[in-house]
Amino acid sequence: MSDLLKRIDALDVSRWSGMTQTTVRIVVILLLAWLVATLLRRAIRLLRSRIEARIDDREALKRAETLTRVFKYIVTVVITLVAGMMVLSELGVSLAPILGAAGIVGVAVGFGAQSLVKDFVSGFFILFEDQIRTGDVVRIASHSGLVEEITLRHTRLRDYEGNVHYVPNGMIDSVVNMSRGFAHSVMDIGVAYREHLDEVYAVLRETARKMRADEVFGPRILDDLEIAGVERWDNSAVVVRCRFRVIALEQWSVRREFLRRLKQSFDDAGIEIPYPHLTIYAGQDKEGNAPPLNLRTIEAQQ
Repeated sequence: MSDLLKRIDALDVSRWSGMTQTTVRIVVILLLAWLVATLLRRAIRLLRSRIEARIDDREALKRAETLTRVFKYIVTVVITLVAGMMVLSELGVSLAPILGAAGIVGVAVGFGAQSLVKDFVSGFFILFEDQIRTGDVVRIASHSGLVEEITLRHTRLRDYEGNVHYVPNGMIDSVVNMSRGFAHSVMDIGVAYREHLDEVYAVLRETARKMRADEVFGPRILDDLEIAGVERWDNSAVVVRCRFRVIALEQWSVRREFLRRLKQSFDDAGIEIPYPHLTIYAGQDKEGNAPPLNLRTIEAQQ
């Protein structure tokens, strides 16, 4: 060990060639940049692990995962730019003209890349305000689907059919997030005009009660069925609106299962699920007499 230290002390760096010194400094700069980037990324991962250990909220964990990826990206970009400028300085390249030209080019490019700047600014505020998280189901820019990735540039969605949509953040003017807290499974139930609505309400409540007692679907439902009442009169049906309060992202499965059970309950109770029908009215004259309605049947020839 002492021999190694003596050899290091005996090195006369001043006798090295200029190219060798420059090469050594560049290598040191690159190694330091790699070391700093590695340490910062590891620190970000460690911070994320501690946050996950202290927080049980699934939504907060998804937000931490999204922000972790963004911070890693920012660290990589910043360190790469700083290391690149230091390497150019070691090679004897003057940075002042480059920075000045970069400023001019940046202004020129900025006019042509306004949408790109808008994407980055919008992406920053979307992440900062926690509007969207990885794993959410959202509707943005006329697209709906599961959020698979969020960057400062775009948001990647996968819809129900498996199609992947890349939505630039600058195009997101509003966000409909269906994954926060709870959801409502809203259903419009049509019954025939002849049916007594009190009986229909009783069948709805009984079917909902049995469903809440189910081992599979019961935990997904947070409250009893809420019947709003008659929503509208259709041509051949009275439409009754009702809803369940459910766990987020379970509104569709609860709705499908309730409608399946309700079909059997209506059949057992003799409640008609209406189908479109037509009533022919021939009209009346001023005296109240209805004109004859002539009907003709045509038999198919054998």
